[in-house]
Amino acid sequence: MIVGHCRVELALPDNRCLKAKRRVVKSLVERARRRFNVAIAEVRDQDCHDRITLGVAVVSCERRHADSVLTEVVRWLAGNSEAVLCDYAVEVG
Repeated sequence: MIVGHCRVELALPDNRCLKAKRRVVKSLVERARRRFNVAIAEVRDQDCHDRITLGVAVVSCERRHADSVLTEVVRWLAGNSEAVLCDYAVEVG
């Protein structure tokens, strides 16, 4: 069994309130779960209105597959129009 996990940091440059941030987080999390079948949640910066830190995890029987899924999730998050990708780190092991 291979477990891969990823930390993704996103910025919300024009956001001014937590309510709007939570709407964006909820939307991204729900769509990522459905599209990629991963576990995903906000893991840090919950009280910061202009920054999102997401944790993403996937379980697979192949290292290559786990890495591929996490790479696709990061690519998808980077391409969304709601937030700007700042940083990410992927570990598969």
